[in-house]
Amino acid sequence: MSTLTAFGKLPTLNSATILLVGTNEIFQQQFAETILEETQDLKINIHLADCLPLPPERDHIRPRIDLIVFMVNMQSKHSYSNIEASLLHVDANFFLGKVCFLATGAGRLNQISVDVNAVLKLADLYCSPVLFCELECKKIRIATAQRLLRMLQICAGQMSGVSALSFSSLMKSSIDDSSFLA
Repeated sequence: MSTLTAFGKLPTLNSATILLVGTNEIFQQQFAETILEETQDLKINIHLADCLPLPPERDHIRPRIDLIVFMVNMQSKHSYSNIEASLLHVDANFFLGKVCFLATGAGRLNQISVDVNAVLKLADLYCSPVLFCELECKKIRIATAQRLLRMLQICAGQMSGVSALSFSSLMKSSIDDSSFLA
């Protein structure tokens, strides 16, 4: 089994690559299309995967991945366990600001199968931020896509003066300081 490495390939000029990992292909596709609809100064490459590891036979043509987004469907225990298993195939260097969790479906409390605290603990364990959103709502999907694009620009080194590690620590401290988790 191969491990996805953070710095195994050189970056591409004016380009950034995001990997969306999750079990709900429909939401992945909708979210990818929403990301691509946003205007950017750089070329955005999006790869979709239901789990990791990625097939090793395509390693030589796969671009460097700048950001991995683990999409956890809060209404599916299978989605959560799939993400847990996939995390084992990610190099530790990715967790220096190049990974985030996207928890979907948390707004419908009566349909949640995965405890919100479990997702928060998983994110804390891997020192990565969590974004909560409802991908069914177009406005929220657009706002989340814009936020992830800003994160992707930082992770790809396209924003001067901000590194992925410093940005990740800023997001983590803002989450720790927030009172909504208490």
